[in-house]
Parts: sequence; C-alpha cells; structure tokens
Amino acid sequence: MSTADGPLLVDRRSFLGVGLALGTTALLGGPKVAPRTQGLVLEEATIDYLRAGLAAGGWTSVELVRRYLARIRAIDQAGPKLNSVIELNPEALAIAQALDAERKAGKVRGPLHGIPVLIKDNIDTADRMKTTAGSLAMVDAPTPKEDAFIVQQLRAAGAVILGKTNLSEWANLRSTRSSSGWSGRGGQTRNPYALDRSPSGSSSGSGAAVAASLCAVAVGTETDGSVVSPANANGLVGLKPTVGLLSRSGIIPISHTQDTAGPMTRTVRDAALLLGAMAGSDPKDAATREADARRDKDYTRFLVKDGLKGARLGLVKNLLGAHAQVDSVILPALEVLKAQGAILVDVELKSTAYDDAELEVLLFEFKADLNAYFAKRGGSVKDLVGLMAFNEAHRAKEMPFFGQELLQQAQAKGPLTEPAYLKALETCAQARRDIEGLLEKRQLQALVGPTGGPAWLIDHVNGDSSSLSFSSPAAVAGCPHITLPAGFALGLPVGLSFVGGPWQEGRLLGLAYAYEQATRARKAPRFAPTIAVP
Repeated sequence: MSTADGPLLVDRRSFLGVGLALGTTALLGGPKVAPRTQGLVLEEATIDYLRAGLAAGGWTSVELVRRYLARIRAIDQAGPKLNSVIELNPEALAIAQALDAERKAGKVRGPLHGIPVLIKDNIDTADRMKTTAGSLAMVDAPTPKEDAFIVQQLRAAGAVILGKTNLSEWANLRSTRSSSGWSGRGGQTRNPYALDRSPSGSSSGSGAAVAASLCAVAVGTETDGSVVSPANANGLVGLKPTVGLLSRSGIIPISHTQDTAGPMTRTVRDAALLLGAMAGSDPKDAATREADARRDKDYTRFLVKDGLKGARLGLVKNLLGAHAQVDSVILPALEVLKAQGAILVDVELKSTAYDDAELEVLLFEFKADLNAYFAKRGGSVKDLVGLMAFNEAHRAKEMPFFGQELLQQAQAKGPLTEPAYLKALETCAQARRDIEGLLEKRQLQALVGPTGGPAWLIDHVNGDSSSLSFSSPAAVAGCPHITLPAGFALGLPVGLSFVGGPWQEGRLLGLAYAYEQATRARKAPRFAPTIAVP
C-alpha cells in the first residue's frame, strides 16, 4: 500500500491507532512510565523508560523478554515478516529471571540491567546460540569457547542477550552483486518502512529489528558503512566508533584495520548508554590498548540541548546535489543546525578517494584474519578455500542469487608482507591525516552531511543499487561517525551524519543529541500488528 507520502505497510488509521496507544512522548523518544494496569508499551520504548518501569515494579525483566519475544513472533516471523532475527536465545528468560532476582536483592548493575539486546550474528557467544555470519558453512561449527569481549561487557552490565540478527552474509564481502540483508542461513531481511525496500547492510537485521522495536537496542558491526548505512535506511541512530574503542576479539573479521562494533538505537541517549557499556581495553585486541584511557565513563554527560551552539561544522558540499530527494531532507536539516547556533563552513572531502586502496587492504586482511578465526574456532571449514568449496557444494542454498567473487579475489592475495598490501595500507593511512588536517585547519568540531540515499528496492537479480554514501572517509580513517534521522524522502528515512576525529565520540553524541531534540525527526514504521503474549 502507498500514499502520496510514500510506501506504507498499513493504512493511516492503523498508524494513528499506534500513535494514540503510545502517546506523543512515545514517538518523540519513548513513552512515560505507566502503571502495570495500563500495560507495557514496547513501540519506541527507550532504555530509560524500560529501566524506570523495572525500578518502579511496573514490570520485570522476564516480562520484558516475554513481550519482546511475542513481538518478534508477530512482526518478524508472521505479520509483516521482516525476517530480521536469525536466532533467539533459549536462555533469555532464565537470564532475565536471574537479573530480576538480583534487582529484588538490591543489586542493580547499571542502566542496562535487565534490558533485552539483540546482537549481530557475527559476534561470538559461548552459549546455546550459533555464530555463523549468516553462512550455512558455519552452522555445525563448534560453539565459541568464550563470549566476544563486547558480549562479556554487555553481560556484566546486566543486559539480556535476546538473540542474534540476520546480516548480509560474511558482512557483505562475498560478491559484487550481493543483496544487502540476504544470507544463506537467514534469507532476506526486509525494511520495516517498506517491505520491498532494502534494509541496507551488513548490519541489516540489527537495523530492521531496532526500527520495528523488536528489542530495546542492538549491536551491529562495520568495516565500511555496515552500521551507518542500515541506520540511515531504517531511521535509526547508528554510531561507528573510533577503531579501538570497542574490542573486536570474538567477532568474525573482515579487516583488523577498519572493523568495529557499534550501537544501533532509536535515540542518541540510548546509543550513548550502549556505547558506554561496551567500550574498554581488551588484552586480546591490541587496537584497544588506549580504550580505557580514551573512553568516557559516562557518554550521557555530553547530551545537552544547546550542544550545537557555536559549533563549527564542515559541510561536505560535494555530497549535496547528487540526489534531489536527499537534498529535500538535508537542506532543511542544515537550516536547523544554523538555527541552533552552529556555524557551517563549506568543505570538500572525496568519499571515493581511497576506494581502490581500501578494497586491496580489505581483501588481504580478510584472507589473513578469517583464516585465523577459522583456525581458532575449529570445525570442518578450516580456511577460505574450504569455505568456497562448501559454497560450491551447496550452490542451490548458498548461491541462488549471487556468487563469491570477492572470496575468490581475497584467496588470490598473498601474505600481509606483500608490497601491494603495504602500499595500499599507507594510501589508506592518509584518510585519517586528511580528516584530522581538515578539522584542524578549518577549526571544525566535526564534518556534517547526508549519510546516504533512501532505501533502494530489493533486487536479487542485479544486487544493491545505493545512490549516495558518506561512510568511506571515516571508515578508512578509523574515525568516529554518527548518523541519526533527519527526515523522510517519499516515506523513506534519510539520515544526517557527523564525522569527527579519533576518540571524539562524546562530541559527536552531543551534536547529534542537540539536533535530535530540535527536530524529533524519527517516526516509527507504520504498522500495528496484533500481538499475543503467552
């Protein structure tokens, strides 16, 4: 169904029914806490809303888990059938029950205590769930010996790992004609704003699940665009941190130069809370040696409504004029920035300047890093050669739409001592110098511009057709990048990005929060399923 405002999943009366159930505050950052007699509202629920209800006795963590599981059944597996959750945690209710007991005994670990979280299916968990990167080749692999470091952090903070989300298989480094959100194990994830549109990738399931309120918050991973692009397409806040703020140990790799996990949430404050819970130094990831010294103990302290006042922002002009519908959202957003006191300075930053060198680095590192992961994980697939052989042997299920030419190109690369790799690595190192130099020379707090274009149609014949992206400069540089909803183009979300220098997550969160509070641009997907709670 569609209207003059763009594609919808149900009619306006259904959406208005949801709006009335939520109340105005729900659509603007989360509903107020209601007594148990009025029931728990999950749509657009924030961490603060859920934790306030837990503290007041309005509901328990067990009740939260049951309600989210019911919502997943209604929306993800039936109803609109988003197909964003690849596996549910069979231990989630038991974990929630233990956390409820802790709370009753007077022990509260922090803001995430008892809060359900979904994580991407390339993040190791040493439990009864699988970790597969969406590949059927990994379904029978041994259970990881330990949780990924960020999962350890989440569990220590009291989060309930509710399940794992689908993704673009192997984090979208398999084929040049892939369809974002498709994996051999999980099938095709769909965009909750329009089911025929891509959720983007590779953190597709995390993006769609958060947008549809199937969890409180979720974790994605990014090498280049895999957090910020699905956040853009699904109307979310997505934060790709400085490489090294969050550990990568226990995350199925692409590139030790660019990989990082990151929060995917519906509000900036939730992103700040989730980031704070995961950040920290890990002896098993050398890139995080500065994380404890560089991280902030409380990222929420940066969240002030006048955070844009006096901020000098570099407007990346070459990102404008490429897409009329994006401009129709971003140009008014820029006026909001100025009205809030920001000073916009025109700059130019070529988002494709390092494309060839970046791909070279990723292919070399993917082979080396993935082979090392296979060796540690164990199982029948022992290396990239074995993975490709599995895909060929199971072509009907693993390659019905696109091939594995990027895996083949990676396998053709030599060791990380080869001159071609070292030369490409040095070329990519210039990206950080370019961003830091531009920020310093123009005395800028951050760069600003559109995150990307609206979600494209899912196309298993031709693959993805993204029209615009601001992800590469920060990705190649290892610098932080936050996106948040700026508005809608014909009913599809469009995001606004802030990119900063290394370790400037707090500053970016502050800028994004001030814009969010001034605009309240996020709106929930327009569906109202009937949800039966057991």
